[in-house]
Amino acid sequence: MLLTLDLLGIVVFAVSGGLLAVRNQLDIVGVVVLAMVTGLGGGVIRDVIIGADPAAFADWRYLLAPAVAGLVTFLWHPAVGRFERSINVFDAFGLGLFAVAGAVKAYDAGLGLLASAVLGAVTAVGGGVLRDVLADRVPVVLRDGELYAIPAIAGATVAVLGKELDLAPVVVTLTGAGLTIGWRLLALRRGWVAPRPRTSPPPP
Repeated sequence: MLLTLDLLGIVVFAVSGGLLAVRNQLDIVGVVVLAMVTGLGGGVIRDVIIGADPAAFADWRYLLAPAVAGLVTFLWHPAVGRFERSINVFDAFGLGLFAVAGAVKAYDAGLGLLASAVLGAVTAVGGGVLRDVLADRVPVVLRDGELYAIPAIAGATVAVLGKELDLAPVVVTLTGAGLTIGWRLLALRRGWVAPRPRTSPPPP
């Protein structure tokens, strides 16, 4: 299950990175690089933190999946203009899949419930942060009021609790990823934002 989640999350995030690169009119190298960084960034961060060899460099499938996704996205670039909103949709699915995959792998590596949930969220947002930095825009997770990290943390927490209760892998995946994806898409559709202070403190 973990391999499937990882590869699905990589492909979905890679497509979001490739779509953003095409929208920014990058060449084929830029599209593939941004797709690979987006797809692999969160997983590499996760593996380094838990002291594991990064799966991206230990299994050829981890490198092939985002590269192919980037190439396919580049070849289909004429359709991007008609599906610009799909960038956010793909990103939401990648967020949910990576939140669960990161939390499950951290839990299986022996981390506690809280640490596993936090690392799941870090896995989910890491690739997107690197994507946005390379694309020269403010990362989604840092934008004013964006509900991005909170849904990832919620989904990762549900996944970890499911593992603790020894639920079936498909139940853990559907509940954790479904919560993150659904919350993120609803936030985008309805304009929900994260809580903010009512007043700003005076400058020092």
